[in-house]
Amino acid sequence: MDKEGREEKGGRRVMVGVAGVVLAASFLFMRGPVQETPVPSTQPTYDYDPCCSFPCENQGICMTLQNNSYTCDCTGTAHYGSNCEIPTWGSWISKHLKPDPETIHNLITSCWPLWAVINRIPFLHSRIMTYVYLSRGDLVDSPPTYESDHHFITLDAYYNESYYGRALPPVPAHCPTPMGVAGPKEFPDVDELIKKVFMRREFIPDPHNTNVLFQYYAQHFTHQFFRTDYAKGPHLTKGNGGVDVSNIYGLNEQDRRALRSWENGKLRTQVINGEEFPPYLKDVPAISMDYPPHVPIPETGKFALGHPFFALLPGLFAYSTIWMREHNRVCDELLKIHPHWDDERLYQTARLIITGEVIKITIEDYVQHLSQYRLRLTFEPHLTHGTHFQYHNRIHAEFNHLYHWHPLIPDGLEVSNTSYALMDMAFSTAPIFKHGLDNFIHAMVNSRAGALTARNHAHVLYPVLKKVIENGRLLRFQSLNAYRRRFGMRPFTSFLDLAGDPELAADLEHFYGDIEAVEYYVGLVTERPGPSVTPLTMVNMGGPWSVKGLLANPICTPRYWKPSTFGGEEGFQIIKTASLEKLFCLNMKTGCQNIGFTVPPGTP
Repeated sequence: MDKEGREEKGGRRVMVGVAGVVLAASFLFMRGPVQETPVPSTQPTYDYDPCCSFPCENQGICMTLQNNSYTCDCTGTAHYGSNCEIPTWGSWISKHLKPDPETIHNLITSCWPLWAVINRIPFLHSRIMTYVYLSRGDLVDSPPTYESDHHFITLDAYYNESYYGRALPPVPAHCPTPMGVAGPKEFPDVDELIKKVFMRREFIPDPHNTNVLFQYYAQHFTHQFFRTDYAKGPHLTKGNGGVDVSNIYGLNEQDRRALRSWENGKLRTQVINGEEFPPYLKDVPAISMDYPPHVPIPETGKFALGHPFFALLPGLFAYSTIWMREHNRVCDELLKIHPHWDDERLYQTARLIITGEVIKITIEDYVQHLSQYRLRLTFEPHLTHGTHFQYHNRIHAEFNHLYHWHPLIPDGLEVSNTSYALMDMAFSTAPIFKHGLDNFIHAMVNSRAGALTARNHAHVLYPVLKKVIENGRLLRFQSLNAYRRRFGMRPFTSFLDLAGDPELAADLEHFYGDIEAVEYYVGLVTERPGPSVTPLTMVNMGGPWSVKGLLANPICTPRYWKPSTFGGEEGFQIIKTASLEKLFCLNMKTGCQNIGFTVPPGTP
């Protein structure tokens, strides 16, 4: 295409772009147009694969040619030029008029009078929530484009669902350095890196008053889809593509059937100290779950649950118990409405309702607290109906690694005036049965979680952290800056720009030498704190994966999202009125108060 042709097309796009600006300005956001074909060009040759330097900008695709030259495919990027560096008119307007993600994030987490008004105007609030759903979802490739065994697109990325997806392809193994061409030829020593950058010197509490109930919710919720098949490699998963509530019901049909009581749709339970709890593993012989062989757990500590990890920590066991009770409570409500329904229909309908409750609580309580948005987040699936939103999701390897939030975990917990060190609670549910489930829940509510930042990992979690970093290297993740570019954020220009702390910045510079060489997970945790519970990069990357995974659930589609799917209007209302507080208060024996993800006012 010649220059005049490009200008003519660009002119037409200006009109479209300007119209889009006017509309988008109302919502503080704007999407750029999609146009332009790549412009081939001749490149110089290199001593190494030139694509190792990731020369293509704006998500252009680098292809190595003969004699180690390269070309960039700019298709669909709204850019052209030898490195996809030149924006089309529409893209240029979008970039210059749309605030950058950090500015937008700071605005949504502040200016509470503005958001207080918007939250009370249904039409305007719905328009903004629709934009949040669509703009976040658009940042996730659907179908997935990459997997960990190839640095180029393959059909396996779509059809082989044992792979985690990838937002960015792995760094080619033949590149000069682990990050392509930037930084040292070898990764920093992992033990030295952890000791200098990650280990807790003293406990740093989260500045947003986040409590341990939040920390355990994050762990319990995400383990339904973060199910790495470590026997085969960190790039493979045994899980499904999203919120399948397998953390409650089991991952396969054999386990789901084993956990059922086969009466009135309910799950198996047993009574301990006058309260209902999940059954012992020995009483559910058909279940396939196995406890780690090296963990010394007595038979009375092994429970049949949706995930074998959940009896290894009392907080996870507490959530498993609450969700089991909630399922059975929902079955009782359905039975009142439909006394003629058989066990199968009651069970399947209750499972659909529980899925809806999980999504609503996750968006309106968990993500609301995590983001610290002043915009009131709501679960309204109908807002995506009739739009371009795609109801397909694949869990990404980068999402799995991003979610290793070990700094949230404090060094211990006090339950009914008894102090437990972290390892006192490992591999044991004993504190729950000693003090009672309700007392343990209040202990989680009243205990502060740690700040998700550098130098705040508990020392006993050293082996877990080391494995995370080593797996990230095996997966050959690109640098933190590469992911910031992929998700529309400006790259960091220096180590001080990244860390915000001169001492930490100096340590990072010692290990990496080049800001473009900072490892993905290392950069995520060492980024300077922002207005949310997590640093900005985590919010702007985790947000799209979270929104896509939650809203792509089948119950959110037009054919599912209707009263009849959930047993009528009564079942539909259970979802629509669900909250974290109700979940606990309806399933605790006594003393339900101040249930939330922050420590109550006045807590020391």
